Amino acid sequence: MSDTGTGLDRVHSVGGCLMRIAYGGFASLYLLAGLIAVHHELPQIWLIAFAAAANAAALAPGRWRIRAAVDAGALSLLGTFYVSTAVDLHHSNPGVFAEIGGLLIVIARVVWKAPRDRLVPLAVLLGAAVLAVPLRWSPVAALVFTAPLGITVAVALGVGLYLRAVDARRARSLAAARRDERLELARDLHDFVAHHVTGIVVQAQAARFAARSGAAQSPERLDTMFAGIEKAGTEALTSMRQMVGLLRDAQHTGAADGEAFGAAGTTAGAAGTAGGAAGEAATRPVGDLGRLRDLVAGFADPPATLALAPDLGPLPPEVAASVHRVVQESLTNVRKHAADAASVRVAVARAAGGSVEVSVRDDGQGRGRRLPSSGFGLAGLSERVDALGGRLRAGPRPEGGWEVVALLPAAAKE
Repeated sequence: MSDTGTGLDRVHSVGGCLMRIAYGGFASLYLLAGLIAVHHELPQIWLIAFAAAANAAALAPGRWRIRAAVDAGALSLLGTFYVSTAVDLHHSNPGVFAEIGGLLIVIARVVWKAPRDRLVPLAVLLGAAVLAVPLRWSPVAALVFTAPLGITVAVALGVGLYLRAVDARRARSLAAARRDERLELARDLHDFVAHHVTGIVVQAQAARFAARSGAAQSPERLDTMFAGIEKAGTEALTSMRQMVGLLRDAQHTGAADGEAFGAAGTTAGAAGTAGGAAGEAATRPVGDLGRLRDLVAGFADPPATLALAPDLGPLPPEVAASVHRVVQESLTNVRKHAADAASVRVAVARAAGGSVEVSVRDDGQGRGRRLPSSGFGLAGLSERVDALGGRLRAGPRPEGGWEVVALLPAAAKE
């Protein structure tokens, strides 16, 4: 799995914690000041407690979000019913503003993150809790303040729906990038399977021709023929097994999102595949490193150098194709995001355990031009590497610049 995505998730998590701490501190100070101001009246203290519950729900972590929202909405409605029927409030309470603000945050969070089957009931419960707050004083207050509060509820709903749509669109794009990378690798594996099967047929025909010619064949020569057939068959089965697994997984990529896929997205992906088939056939790498040299040699801004380890040896075709893909995507990212780089170093070498390590390192600082990017290139690349049982790491270098390092399991071919 890519370490880049893990690092970004960690940064987002820390940022969310800091925001919760800041908001919680501000809300606590505000409610404490309100409590000091109204501590001599018990009904007013209850209103402060309702506000504290609403703000606690606004700060609840993800796994308690739904339960906290239900509790806060129900408590606010019950409090409104009790205060409006059994208590006569003579003046306003500063905690009401904190309660309404907390409930609006809860509405936005619930609409953003709640499962679809719970979305409408929760939104109705929380919206009703906000709109009913003025009833604590009088029906006249409710008539005056319901419309403004309705606008704030609508804004909170809009914010939640917008964030939900952004997440769904990003999930679709990420799933599409991963699916496309898997299908591209499956197409490569299909070509390699055809190559292996062709080799089996040719060697079998050669063995039949030798048998029909009547010429005596030494055991060593027969063993060599059958060993070649066995090796090609084994490689074909391995590639076929990987291809079937990739195609099966590609159908379920992003299925956890549930709401992110539809017929339109499928049709668009199919149209893109059909429209680009001719171009991809010319650009997809073959099962060797020959095109890698041409790729690096053609990258002149900034200049790139390629270092192939002497002990690298022949690689399985799917691994060689993935090496080409890692270098291609990394060089594209250098051109987009590191225009100030003076050099790029590409290296392919053997690592411990017979794995292949491919690295692309530049010395840029991220200054200069920044071309548009979908942001999903590394996600698709990580999907391809993971499918082969490898590992991808992308991030800044301690000495400056950026590096992409992929470790691919690959035993040397004999």
